[in-house]
Amino acid sequence: MRFLGVILIVVGLVSAGVYFLNMNFIFLTWINKWGATTGWIIRGGMVLLGLILYFLGKSSEEE
Repeated sequence: MRFLGVILIVVGLVSAGVYFLNMNFIFLTWINKWGATTGWIIRGGMVLLGLILYFLGKSSEEE
């Protein structure tokens, strides 16, 4: 689960970064169709969910 958490954190943060360059991931273009505020909520939710999965998940060595 930690790996999935890291993936969500990275995608959320990079998506937030490239938003300021007027770019977007092709698989996340649907986020901005509902408006900028909703897009930021989804990005923040991705990062938050990633953090939760990272801290609550077991590392691959523990499994």
